[in-house]
Amino acid sequence: MTTNYKIEGQANKPVLVFSNSLGADMRMWDAVVPRLLPYFRVLRYDTRGMGQSEVTAEPYHIAQLAQDVLGLADTLGIEQFHFCGLSMGGQIGQQLGIHHSERLHKLVLCNTAAKIGTAEKWNKRIQLINRVGMRPLWHPTKKLWFRAQFIEKHPERVAALDSMFLGNDIVGYSNCCAAVRDADFRKELQKIQADTLVITGDEDTATTVADAAFMVDNISMAQLVVLPARHIPSIEQPEAFAKALLDFLVE
Repeated sequence: MTTNYKIEGQANKPVLVFSNSLGADMRMWDAVVPRLLPYFRVLRYDTRGMGQSEVTAEPYHIAQLAQDVLGLADTLGIEQFHFCGLSMGGQIGQQLGIHHSERLHKLVLCNTAAKIGTAEKWNKRIQLINRVGMRPLWHPTKKLWFRAQFIEKHPERVAALDSMFLGNDIVGYSNCCAAVRDADFRKELQKIQADTLVITGDEDTATTVADAAFMVDNISMAQLVVLPARHIPSIEQPEAFAKALLDFLVE
């Protein structure tokens, strides 16, 4: 498995790992990372099947995607790290928190849920993209990711995301959909021992404020931040997103 990654910052700083959402890649953190580099050594990577990371053929599982993170950290000689994952990346974070808490300093779960959607929904999406490709998904995804005012005010940024989303490999995207479909942490959240921040958007309809509150209620050391955004506040509200991370992670 070949993972595309980028690591920035001073070697003596604590490591902060960013994990992307379904349909995105490490570029979704571009507006946030510069605000964090004075404090962290930042490691971004493309999840298996996304961006420029390798697309393997079999349907993926969140446990497998979490092992990819640990394998990358081991390759880079990183024993412990902060982890921030959004949506699918947040499910990877839950897997790490439940089963590999000894590797984590602090955990940030963004715009995610212990269980995202239904098997029927994910199976329909997989069938659709294998039949007609990625393009029919972009318009509804764009409205899911961002509020209307952001789309209207920043057409150039949305256009750049268009190429990122449509550049997804169908096999890789389908396999990541299967991983999200099969993940269910509702009965295991109490096993997370890492100090945890849960971030969500007040207009996020994919992973709602109620989903975020459920995680906070079931993780012993968790707190909640709600930002004025939909599903990807790292792009829609990068300054507020970075501030939430710094307030939580910097001691």
